[in-house]
Amino acid sequence: MDKAIYTLYTNVVRVVDGVKAFDAQGNQVTIDMDAVNAWVDPEQYKLDRAVAYPPIQEQLDMQYWDSVNGTTTWKDAIAAVKTENPKP
Repeated sequence: MDKAIYTLYTNVVRVVDGVKAFDAQGNQVTIDMDAVNAWVDPEQYKLDRAVAYPPIQEQLDMQYWDSVNGTTTWKDAIAAVKTENPKP
């Protein structure tokens, strides 16, 4: 929630408890919580993909066996993660 506030309100320098925001002079900034709650992080897909990808060791094993067997297991696995977590 803090990231949404900092993104939507560029004058905010400090957020307290995710609901109170203050500018550089210490004045409280009025926050539209509906806008904050509706905000979608355009970079979230990167984190979602990182969690969904198989471990590197497993990916390397897939690539090895794909080269031996002429299969596309690794490409299919990576494509599935990208499809499930598209760029906005």
